[in-house]
Amino acid sequence: MDYGKLHFKIEELLTERGISKNQICKDLDIPRTNFNRYCRDDFQRLDAGLICKLCAYLQIGIGDLIEFVPNK
Repeated sequence: MDYGKLHFKIEELLTERGISKNQICKDLDIPRTNFNRYCRDDFQRLDAGLICKLCAYLQIGIGDLIEFVPNK
């Protein structure tokens, strides 16, 4: 059964703030390939450390970063 999915709003947030993917990956020491998976919502498990890094860097709450998209 498909219950829905989690969507990372990373691309939208970066665009709003004028931050490039290369810059955030460099600043947070995140491999670009791993970061791109989150941008595409192509992940199996969540990395709590990465989520904390992103929230702290962007000065946002977890709800601003991740949203639940129910199955239609």
